[in-house]
Amino acid sequence: MPFVENQGVRYFTFESLPSEKLTHAVIARKGGVSPEPWDSLNVGGTVGDERPRVLENRLRSFRALGRDPHSLFDVWQVHSADVILANAPHNFAPPELKADAIITDNPEVTLFMRFADCTPILLYDPIKSAIGIIHAGWLGTIRRVAEAAVNSMEAAFGSRPVDILAGIGPSIGPDHYEIGPDVIARIHEAFHADSDKLLVRHGDRTHFDLWEANRLLLAQAGLRQIEISGLCTACHPEDWYSHRAQKGRTGRFGGLIALK
Repeated sequence: MPFVENQGVRYFTFESLPSEKLTHAVIARKGGVSPEPWDSLNVGGTVGDERPRVLENRLRSFRALGRDPHSLFDVWQVHSADVILANAPHNFAPPELKADAIITDNPEVTLFMRFADCTPILLYDPIKSAIGIIHAGWLGTIRRVAEAAVNSMEAAFGSRPVDILAGIGPSIGPDHYEIGPDVIARIHEAFHADSDKLLVRHGDRTHFDLWEANRLLLAQAGLRQIEISGLCTACHPEDWYSHRAQKGRTGRFGGLIALK
């Protein structure tokens, strides 16, 4: 998943998602106007940064990717398994709909979400020309938000899971994501026998592999091509915001996807 830089904004793209059909990116934290601790391309509006700076950072993100800022559609992310069908943009108005996945088949819509350790997942159906974006932290993962998004693409667009391509982007990796007994119990309840390969022991501590958990959910939903970036946000704070590594005082990086 190579780095690209344009107009001072650095971002990653998935090699398996065709650039001639899509605009997509997971956008690193450099190239914006926010001061510490949000430096510099913070696109999160609920972390203490001033709204004019957040809007400027979002504008820079969209311009670097060649997307009209007025094409934006985002949601109020709440760690759910709820999916929203975006038929038209809502511009930069504050999001009112609560969800953690968005899907569309409208090329005039740019799907946009914010992250700081939770897993960005991008979906593309080249047959039905439809896309999705997912925000999956541990709670959204055990609630199977990735599976819900695939099911919603089937229902809304007639997508076949075997045709959908997926990219799992930078998020906190299993080397850093220590969890406690309550979360461990929830993972066992959600994944049963599969939980053993998702819970990684580090001495007397247990870590959760969000990447493998979401890969497993997507594979169980019927997807065959799933690309994992393997980039840990806590390992690379120079590129990514990490809620865990920066003890909550940090910004949010953006992920977007749009049909051309």
